[in-house]
Amino acid sequence: MAGNTVSRPQVICLMGPTASGKTDIAIELSEQQNCELVSVDSAMVYRGMDIGTAKPDAETLQRAPHRLVDILDPWESYSAGDFCNDAVTAINEIIEAGKTPLLVGGTMMYFHALQVGMAELPEADAELRKDIDARAAESGWPALHAELAERDPEAAEKIRPNDAQRIQRALEVIYLSGEKISVLQQDTRPPIEAEFLNVGIMPADRGLLHSRIEQRFELMLEQGFEQEVRGLLALPEMSPNVPAMRAVGYRQMLEYINGETDIGEATRRAVVATRRLAKRQMTWLRSMPQTRYVDIGKGSAIEAIAELFPEAGDKLPK
Repeated sequence: MAGNTVSRPQVICLMGPTASGKTDIAIELSEQQNCELVSVDSAMVYRGMDIGTAKPDAETLQRAPHRLVDILDPWESYSAGDFCNDAVTAINEIIEAGKTPLLVGGTMMYFHALQVGMAELPEADAELRKDIDARAAESGWPALHAELAERDPEAAEKIRPNDAQRIQRALEVIYLSGEKISVLQQDTRPPIEAEFLNVGIMPADRGLLHSRIEQRFELMLEQGFEQEVRGLLALPEMSPNVPAMRAVGYRQMLEYINGETDIGEATRRAVVATRRLAKRQMTWLRSMPQTRYVDIGKGSAIEAIAELFPEAGDKLPK
């Protein structure tokens, strides 16, 4: 980054919906330029969750290393706050090494927390979470959502009645702090001062994206996705109730393994859930500040990105 006179470090963020080809684009950029990759994916952090997350294989990771991949066991928890701490460390180390950080992924909440900031919330309480889970098992998550609607209507309005993870966290914050999470989240600050060059992979043709999603899940099945999930569940420390198993695809495969549905229906549900995830990711993406968009269905994404950032000099290919 010789000759760079800006006071804040520059960080390239490559964002987009699942199955849009972000990883391949990022790898090509890193091989052409002086970039180092940082994964922004809430499921790729887990060891053993490879096929269902479309994690780059070992050969690819050897050629193009990704930070924040395979850093936790699948029964461990990982939050947006944890990501911010790890990402800031990675960004600083990459910059100190004379390279440009290239963050790539689809966990939009993590990008938002890094760039916009997040509230100072109480740390998770394992015993309290067990109690909340037990109540949900007895009464159902919609009942707990109704409780949240009474205690924090603003938060409940933004959370679906069956979104276990977010309902649990919102209630946990109330129980631990006595404050509404919707109020606490208004006081946010970014964890790092940086100039973020935001690139959004935004396919104009939804049909193309849906086709990619279907093809990718079929490939996952061929690669042994069922065996991967069964292997994870066989680990002594593992539980089907851990947050990692709520990931799209894993949740539907778990339903099949538990005998709740057949493989055809599990596949259909997984594809539908992945499409909904992609839709939510694109909604998040539209809200990210100063983002410039690239359509994967039109020509070379690499060339399009270069045209977006002529001021970035040698940080992006010409």
